[in-house]
Amino acid sequence: MSSIETLSPTPVWSIFKQICDIPHPSKHELKLRDHIRCLCDEKGLKTVIDPTGNLIVSKPATEGMQDRQCVVIQGHVDMVPQKNADSTHDFVNDPITTYIDGEWLKAKGTTLGSDNGIGVAAGLAVMLSDDITHGPLELLCTIEEETSMRGAFGLESGYLEADILLNLDTEDEGELYVGCAGGADIISTLQLQQQATPDSHIAYEIQVKGLLGGHSGLDIEHGRANANQMVNRFLLSYAKKLDIRVANFNGGTLRNAIPRESFTLVTFDQACEAAFKQAIEEFSQLMLAEYGKTEINLTIDIQTAALPNMVLTQELQNKLQLAIASCISAPLRMSDQFEGVVETSNNLAIVKSYEDRIEIICLTRSLINSARDFTCQLIAGTFEMIGAKTEISGAYPGWKPNPDSAILQTMSKGYKALFGKTPAIKVIH
Repeated sequence: MSSIETLSPTPVWSIFKQICDIPHPSKHELKLRDHIRCLCDEKGLKTVIDPTGNLIVSKPATEGMQDRQCVVIQGHVDMVPQKNADSTHDFVNDPITTYIDGEWLKAKGTTLGSDNGIGVAAGLAVMLSDDITHGPLELLCTIEEETSMRGAFGLESGYLEADILLNLDTEDEGELYVGCAGGADIISTLQLQQQATPDSHIAYEIQVKGLLGGHSGLDIEHGRANANQMVNRFLLSYAKKLDIRVANFNGGTLRNAIPRESFTLVTFDQACEAAFKQAIEEFSQLMLAEYGKTEINLTIDIQTAALPNMVLTQELQNKLQLAIASCISAPLRMSDQFEGVVETSNNLAIVKSYEDRIEIICLTRSLINSARDFTCQLIAGTFEMIGAKTEISGAYPGWKPNPDSAILQTMSKGYKALFGKTPAIKVIH
């Protein structure tokens, strides 16, 4: 199995290869959506694009199945565009480069886009098939799921006939999901307060790299390190001792990804250079001791840099360090109803400097809307106390589980008949 084309089932993997070949990060997924529409038009299927930009495809029932309930298969056509720091990949223009590693299909230096490309491929394979017996079917391809769920929020009544929906945006084989956390974004903005860099200072960039990162919902429970918190921890430990001044932050890239890299430009007196290097070495060993079994590829490097003209004022730097330290980025509470499931969490996703401001972006999730809202208030308050303006936006509700669902019973029986085992019924964070 050296390429996607050799994988089975061929119809699914053939479509997924086409999806990988067409760039489709969030807000740039229309080429892929239109390609899917063309494939369906060629098969004579009815296609509609709604005012929001979602694609709806309809397929009539096969002979003798017209009395069955209509089912809509749903997936989203955008992907998370994240890459390693040394990658030159352009998500807007370049196809995803894939390779097979044992039993896994992977991408070279970037996210693969199987979330939700493989779900779209599976749904589309059913819609394009000529040999599957089925009742009335619909395919719903939504847009901008990874950034705002704009496609789902904008879907209007009257476009779908089905009242049974199968969402193919899931994770592991053998699992059926009946509930999901909701979430909201917290954007905190601090106006930049700077002063001239002392003439005796030199500059270095602190580079935290090699962390696992991962999805802020699926992977938040695994205790993975957060690059933003890690570099801030170093500053809390050594900034006063060595008079380290921060010029700018650049940590994390996506609100729903645990940050795996951070790049922080700092300055300090040239006489402290040896002590700074020793501090980095001490801190690296400390982090490896704490995270060594989880973060096996963690590195904390330093690179000499051009001396910036300005650094943050000491007051702003101190306040920011304390606020970031107080901003939890982990599960806050486990579910009372579902054993082993995270109820509420927060991800300190992005800390980034701009010409006039510093932005801190968090994504809070919870199965309970009231807990989501309260946690958002806590996070926002943490940064408001140091003078930041905060905005809570993009809130979407949790999906309340219904273990007595008739659809769930049908799915469970069908899965067991096909594969000889009972699927796990889960709630996802």
